[in-house]
Amino acid sequence: MLFNSYEFLLLFLPVTLIVYLLCRRYDRHDWGLTWLVFASLFFYAWWNPRYLPLILGSMAANYALGRVLSRHPAPSRTGRLWLIGGIVGNLALLGYYKYAGFLLGNLNALTGDHYVVGEIVLPLAISFFTFLQIAYIVDAYRGLAREYSFFRYCLFVTFFPHLIAGPIVHHSELLPQFDTQTRRPYRLWYLAAGLAVFAIGLVKKAVFADSVAVYATPVFRAAEAGATLDFFTAWGGALAYTFQLYFDFSGYSDMAIGASLMFGVRLPINFNSPYKSLNISDFWRRWHMTLSRFLRDYLYIALGGNRRGQMRRYVNLFLTMLLGGLWHGAAWTFVIWGGLHGLYLVINHAWARLVPKAIAATAPYRLFAWSVTFVAVVVGWVFFRAHTHDGAFAILSGMAGANGVVVPAAIAARLGPLGDWLVANGAADASLSGSQFLMTYLWVVVLFVVAVWAPNSQEITARMRPAMYGPTDGRSRRLAWALTPRWAIATGIVLALGVLALPRVSEFLYFQF
Repeated sequence: MLFNSYEFLLLFLPVTLIVYLLCRRYDRHDWGLTWLVFASLFFYAWWNPRYLPLILGSMAANYALGRVLSRHPAPSRTGRLWLIGGIVGNLALLGYYKYAGFLLGNLNALTGDHYVVGEIVLPLAISFFTFLQIAYIVDAYRGLAREYSFFRYCLFVTFFPHLIAGPIVHHSELLPQFDTQTRRPYRLWYLAAGLAVFAIGLVKKAVFADSVAVYATPVFRAAEAGATLDFFTAWGGALAYTFQLYFDFSGYSDMAIGASLMFGVRLPINFNSPYKSLNISDFWRRWHMTLSRFLRDYLYIALGGNRRGQMRRYVNLFLTMLLGGLWHGAAWTFVIWGGLHGLYLVINHAWARLVPKAIAATAPYRLFAWSVTFVAVVVGWVFFRAHTHDGAFAILSGMAGANGVVVPAAIAARLGPLGDWLVANGAADASLSGSQFLMTYLWVVVLFVVAVWAPNSQEITARMRPAMYGPTDGRSRRLAWALTPRWAIATGIVLALGVLALPRVSEFLYFQF
């Protein structure tokens, strides 16, 4: 079930919320939590009921393992063996469903064999609930996880706002809220602020991301088909996807935070205007923040972090991002994307040691740093979006100007002497659509302004603190959401815009991960 669907907006969300509030109204808190478990499992099964036993079995096994590890914490050798077994088991399950075909295909390419694994349908959210539970059993071994009831553990894993595509919550963030915050009196501002954040996310997805997607997809399809792309076409497609992905995933994260807040539960913030970053380290502190946290706490630090010298730190950074790329998908393009960001981080850390702080603080340097970071991220997204490395390199060749700079003839005809010069030099092409060109770059410019200049959803609603770890003050008084009639009308308008765009409903990009 999609957040941006009539089934969710008009049936599932209101029914689930009303029943939950009735349980709270009659002081049946445990009934309310039990209801949320069954509602979340229904939400998960809506896509494909056959995988419901998979997530139930995974939760039962990891909960039992967590109980065992709590009785044999570090440095117990018995606990360590159980932990290794648990991690291997979780990764084996993920590996079978997500990577078996990829690994077997590469093995066949190397050996010339023709082994087949059969059709494997990737279970919904398996990457997310696997990481959630690995973190839980690791913390149980470290003595950092309390023992909770199985129902509360199930709700931690399956709570529908974060289940499908994150944020990747930590047990210490969610489980205590089920025991404390849900027992406090329900505040109407939970509903009001939750709707506001949800509405912003819905517009990001249904209006912004889906509108610009139609200008990204044809370019990448043409590249995969072997077409030769000129400079403006390649950059238009790459930039359109850059903003499609941002507003798609950021929109989902906002809707998750908003839906969760309606039930009185705060989720951790997952986005903080990443395209405003001045370096790639800052980008990863702002983009998919909960994934970055998981990779840092449970992979980078486990590899040794920066405790074994500068060179080992660089190796650990690269390996962490390489595996982070592979987590996103079973394809070499994701591996390349992860390795590219690992290389970016190594270069960034090395460069930061060379640049004097006085220079780094100047406006010209900050503009230069932002430009380099943004272009590097766009280049990385090309590999993230392309299905093959040939398609990615076709886009990058066009972006580098290898195939020339061409504009639609209809555009050149309206540029006066400059247009005549373009025609005379073969830089005008009648086969290119002028309206496609204009709409692509119009959307790119508009979304660039929104992503890089405008306040984000957490800044707008900062007074209400809808998410954990978000800002505590709005960007400006004029754009600081509050419980007032003016903001109620504004929220209604934004929500209506999102609902009006629902007839062209599409899946979220991170559903495939």
